[in-house]
Amino acid sequence: MAAPDLDPAARTELEAAAFRRLVQHLRERTDVQNIDLMNLAGFCRNCLSRWYREAAEARGLALADPDAREIIYGMPYKAWQARYQTEATAEQKAALAKSHPGH
Repeated sequence: MAAPDLDPAARTELEAAAFRRLVQHLRERTDVQNIDLMNLAGFCRNCLSRWYREAAEARGLALADPDAREIIYGMPYKAWQARYQTEATAEQKAALAKSHPGH
């Protein structure tokens, strides 16, 4: 079955809705650490905020990294780290080193 042929505006609206839902889901799943996301999916909240900033810059909009991170995290990054980030285990670090050398 082929995907429906969507007009560009409808496609953008659906993509934006899916993006907002992803961001909301990540905000709710504070138990999921960024290192877990990197190890399993190859991206994390910081990657998502960087992509957001890069998209803004591509459209001539200035957006600082801390502001982009706050959009994704729903709070300042330092506040999220203090509230939810845990120390990575040796296993998590080893998995990251294997899947993303030099990261």
